[in-house]
Amino acid sequence: MKKNRMMAGVLALTLGAVAVSGCSNDNKQENTASPPASSGFVFGETPVNFSFYGNYDWYTMQPWGGDPATKWIQENKRVTVTPVAAQGASVQKFNTMVASDDLPDVLFMDRGPLVEKLRKAGKLVALDPYLDKYPNLKKYAGEETLNMLRSEDGKLYQFPNWYTSTPMGNGGYMINKKIYAALGSPKLETFEDLRVYLKQVKEKFPDVVPFDIGFGTQGISILFSGFGEDRTGAFTSYGFVPNGDKLTSLFSDPTFKETLTFASSLFRDKLITQDALTQTKDQVVEKLNTGKVAVYASYDTSDLGSQATTELKKSDPEAGYKMIWPLHKEGVDPKKVYPNNYDSIGWNVNVITTEAENPEGIFAYLDWLTGEEGERVIFWGPEGLYWDGVDENGAPNWTEKFKTDVEERTKFMAITDSFQWAGNTSFIDGSKAANNMKLPEDQRDWAAEAQLTIAWKTSYNTTQFSNLAPDSSTEEGKALQKVADIETSVIAKALYAGSNAEVEKIIADGEASANKAGYQKLLDYETARWQENLKKISGQ
Repeated sequence: MKKNRMMAGVLALTLGAVAVSGCSNDNKQENTASPPASSGFVFGETPVNFSFYGNYDWYTMQPWGGDPATKWIQENKRVTVTPVAAQGASVQKFNTMVASDDLPDVLFMDRGPLVEKLRKAGKLVALDPYLDKYPNLKKYAGEETLNMLRSEDGKLYQFPNWYTSTPMGNGGYMINKKIYAALGSPKLETFEDLRVYLKQVKEKFPDVVPFDIGFGTQGISILFSGFGEDRTGAFTSYGFVPNGDKLTSLFSDPTFKETLTFASSLFRDKLITQDALTQTKDQVVEKLNTGKVAVYASYDTSDLGSQATTELKKSDPEAGYKMIWPLHKEGVDPKKVYPNNYDSIGWNVNVITTEAENPEGIFAYLDWLTGEEGERVIFWGPEGLYWDGVDENGAPNWTEKFKTDVEERTKFMAITDSFQWAGNTSFIDGSKAANNMKLPEDQRDWAAEAQLTIAWKTSYNTTQFSNLAPDSSTEEGKALQKVADIETSVIAKALYAGSNAEVEKIIADGEASANKAGYQKLLDYETARWQENLKKISGQ
């Protein structure tokens, strides 16, 4: 599910500010150099033992060695990991560990101020001495991504998880195939095409939702991406749009105004589901799975489309959904419409603390894990279980057991998900896509094909906009929270507006409120950080 990055950033920073109160020690700020490489260490021969803590309420590490993948790793790579449990209280647990100066060897956590405070307190090991000796991270993540992860002192302390060098995403539009065929399969490329089509659906299929935009405001962001070139839907979450060398007001952007005006007009004509802002994911899934939606747009389209198509085909082999190329305003280049976005530095990170006796061994394991062999083992188990041999790109060749024993495989993957700390998205996604395309067309995975042919091709690289959020305790941080709330309110009010003129007034009033809340100061701060990112990416 796509997160609202603006809101998620505020929450993460708030927790971070609480978690490390009292942690920073100015006298230790320079104590961040790595110890020398461990003498005589050989990965796979020298045992590696370390403690591991996932700094999330929801995270629970499964028993190490209790599944085929980690048992194989323990026996063949001589790696043993001891979990430190958060037990649903990660903030309190982290505070306790910091206060007692009793950190685990590895912390699995969000990027951001919390990592930097640990670094300044002299608690983290720099990873630079190991990058050339163990080259997978450097090879697959690349210099630009690693530069984005470097701290103010120029050193790398964070080993990324689910980073990518290729586009990714699940979002976009899909249509109900049976309804589309019944209406003559009309052209469906522009927003005006969409309006005409939705009116036909409403007339001919009164028990069907013409256009469902998912839960929350996800579908609004998808629409936004089609009203201008290089206007990814992510900008509605960030709360800004780039113009030249500055990040500027989302409210002032003509694309935002056109998006809300169009969405509101569809809503007034009852062409958009009337409970768009209140429905739950379960309610959306129920409508899709019963074929009661004609057009769907959200960030989870390929996932929900796959589930719904599988369900509908049980009673009708011709039923289901089809993902289509993103819709656009007349005159906008359809090849420059990006409902999806991806960030090369990935999701979260691993940091090795100065408590670790063998930081080189830990890095060596993470580096192996992020390479081809490690990814195959932790994702699909050791060779001979669900795969046997590899293709020319290192992708595993599925065994019959992979295809037939779906229930057991699903259980296995649910367990090993808790050990995927160094996910290499490009390799995993590429492997799945390669195997999927080897299958006969009627046996291919719906989601994988939708991603490969449409979703990934319409994904915008937003790495340059990473790590812009200010600390929540600062003026800019407080403004971020207020502006995020104002934007959410503006979108909701505009959707329910009684006229286009009312939409325009709602946006103008929202911008005025945002400006009073310190919006421009926030934009100036984010612009400065953005310019720093651009320098990092270019290696300056």
